[in-house]
Amino acid sequence: MYHHVKKLMFTVRVDEPDPRFGNMLLEQFGGANGELAAAMQYSIQGLNCEDPDRKDLLMDIGTEELSHLEIVGTLARMHLQPTKFDRQAAEADPLIAIAGGGGVNLFNSQGNAWTADYLKITGELDVDLRSNIAAEARAKIVYERLINFCDDAGTKDALQFLMTREITHMKAFALALESMGKPAFSIGRIAPTPGLVDQYFNDSTGTGEHGEIDTRGPWNEGNGWVFTESPAIQAEPGASAAIVTESSPPAEQAGLSDLLIDELRDILHAEKQLTKALPKMAEAARFDQLRELFEQHLVETENQVERINECFELLSKTARAKPCKGMMGLVEEGQEIMAEGEEKDDAAADLALIGAAQRVEHYEISAYTTAKNLAQQLRHSAVVALLSKSLAEEENSDQLLNQVARSLMSVAKMPAAIEQAE
Repeated sequence: MYHHVKKLMFTVRVDEPDPRFGNMLLEQFGGANGELAAAMQYSIQGLNCEDPDRKDLLMDIGTEELSHLEIVGTLARMHLQPTKFDRQAAEADPLIAIAGGGGVNLFNSQGNAWTADYLKITGELDVDLRSNIAAEARAKIVYERLINFCDDAGTKDALQFLMTREITHMKAFALALESMGKPAFSIGRIAPTPGLVDQYFNDSTGTGEHGEIDTRGPWNEGNGWVFTESPAIQAEPGASAAIVTESSPPAEQAGLSDLLIDELRDILHAEKQLTKALPKMAEAARFDQLRELFEQHLVETENQVERINECFELLSKTARAKPCKGMMGLVEEGQEIMAEGEEKDDAAADLALIGAAQRVEHYEISAYTTAKNLAQQLRHSAVVALLSKSLAEEENSDQLLNQVARSLMSVAKMPAAIEQAE
C-alpha cells in the first residue's frame, strides 16, 4: 500500500529560478537515468522477487525513488515557473512553455518522452542487483554534472542530497548482492564453455598499420587467462593458441553417455510393457471415445519402440531393454483398477482408468524429457529429434485424456442433476 505524505523528504528552496537549468533537471525527472526509471525498475523487480528479504530492500528503495521524483519535479517546476509568463524565459523551452504550461512532464531534457525501455529487469536477482548498482552510479554522475552547472545555493543543496542517496543505494545493493554468496561470474544456471571462458582475444593489436600497441594487465594475463591472437592474424607465424569454439567436438562428459543409454533402455522396456497393457485397457474402456484413444496410442507406442531402437543404432549401442520397475508398478496398478472397475458405473470406471493412464503418461513424459536433455547436452541432434517427437506424442495423449475425462465428469453429474430437478 502506498501513502502520499504531503511534505517533501527534502525541503526544496530555489532563490533564483533559471528556466534553462530547469530544463536540464528534467533529465533526472523523465530521463533514462532519472528517478522515475529507478522507482519503476526497483519496484517491478521487487514485485518479481521470490526472496522476501531482498524484495523488502527493492520495495524500500523503489518507494524512496518516488520521493526523489517529487523532489526533482518540485525543483524543476520552481526553475521553470518564469516560462508561464515571461516570453524570454519561455523561449528556453517552447515545448514546456506552450504545450506544458510551464510545468514538468515525463520528458527528458531533450523533450523525448519517458519509456519503459529504460528499465533493466531480468527476473534474475543477482543480475538485477548489478544493473541497479550501475543505475545508481550513472545517476550519481548526472547529479554531479548538474551541480557543476548550477549557481543557485538552494538547488545545489537539494542536488547534493539526492546525489548522496545514490551512493547509499549503491552500497545497499552491493551488500545485498554480496550477501547472496554467489561467485562474481556465476550468472544463471548454465555453465560457460570450458577453455573459451578463459580466452582473452587480442582484437586490437600490433603497431603501425596493424593497430596500436598491445597492453597487458590483470584483465588479460595471469589468473588462468589464455592470451589469444585475434582471428585476423591467427595465420601469422608465432600466433598463440587457437580459439576454442562451441562447434568443437564436446569433451567426454563423465557418466552422461552411460546415463543416456540407461535411460533409453529403461524407456524401451517401459514402452514394450505398454504395448501389452494398452489392448487390455482398450477392452476395459466403456466409452467409445476412450477406447479409440487407447487404440490410437497403441499405434503410437509401437512407433515409439521403433524410434528407441533407431536411437540405439545412431549411438552404436545394442538395443537391449533394462527392467523398468516404475512402469511395472504402474501397469500392475492399472490391472487392479480394471478389476475394480467391473463393479463400478461406466463413467466412474472409465475415469479411474483415465487416472491410471495419465500416471503412465506423466511417467513417460518425465523419462523422455530426461533422455532428450541428456542427448542435447551430448549434442546428439538426431537422437534429440527422435525423442522430441515421442515426447510430443506423450504430451498430446495426456491432453486428450484430459478432454475425455472432462466429458465423462459431465456425464457422471447428469443423474444427480436430474434427481434435483425432480
